[in-house]
Amino acid sequence: MWRKLLDLRPLALQFCQSQLGNGQNTSFWHDVWTPLGQLITHIGPAGPRNLRIRDNAVVADAISGVSWTLPHPRSQKEVDLHAHLTTLILPLPIDVEDDYIWVAGDSSSLSFRSSTTWERLRPREEVKSWVDVVWFKGAIPKLSFNMWVANYDRLPTRSRLLAWGLPISADCPLCSTYVETRDHLLLSCTYSHAIWREVFSRCNHPVAPFTNWAELLSWIRAATSSKMRLLRKLASQSVVYHLWKQRNNLIHNQISLPPATVFRNVDRELRNIISARRHRKGYASLMVMWLR
Repeated sequence: MWRKLLDLRPLALQFCQSQLGNGQNTSFWHDVWTPLGQLITHIGPAGPRNLRIRDNAVVADAISGVSWTLPHPRSQKEVDLHAHLTTLILPLPIDVEDDYIWVAGDSSSLSFRSSTTWERLRPREEVKSWVDVVWFKGAIPKLSFNMWVANYDRLPTRSRLLAWGLPISADCPLCSTYVETRDHLLLSCTYSHAIWREVFSRCNHPVAPFTNWAELLSWIRAATSSKMRLLRKLASQSVVYHLWKQRNNLIHNQISLPPATVFRNVDRELRNIISARRHRKGYASLMVMWLR
């Protein structure tokens, strides 16, 4: 564990900064006491020789009275260092000790804070427009994950398998009429349309049958109330999951089920989800809406 912590030292350097006092404890080359970061990294390994300051020197060793004991700069990086040093007031205060602070984002602290550090370390991207449809409170992990993969069109449909070079038929296994793409299999296939028709009778019909994935997401968000929106999210994720499950069952196990049977599985899934969460806010009246 100790060795693992030592391996994180380069990562911690971006957060741990030195506040100069008398310069007796801050390493000239290896501590971060200027906006340039570690000077040994900024100037390079030849820095101690070029600036005539030994590798283990502290900041106070580079000061003589009210001036810095540095030679004339011979590179742009050394010029940048000299420019910063001119902003420091010499001599440094003798009675003030050097201090170290942990800087994460716009806040600084004398102690480490895991929350702010994590917010700075983790990669940041813009919030996706579909996030509220895939990930939400009370969602079932297996359904959300399958919906997430489908949303990115990463399900291994036959059209994608053909693009990878596999010698297989491109026909949809459920209808054997059109090429199996995500939008066809999950939305516009006659088999899947029969299941969606049952869902629409409980969650209100869209203006027109779905032809692409964007229309499904728009229908979910267009609900007139938050409870109806939640019901559409749960129902849509369940339908997508069970359609994909039936597709795989037909291909790999040669088991063909009628759409009515698949919808019964969807119906049972929805009833179990709502019953298990009936005491949560927003789920209390969903069963009545689903069974109407």
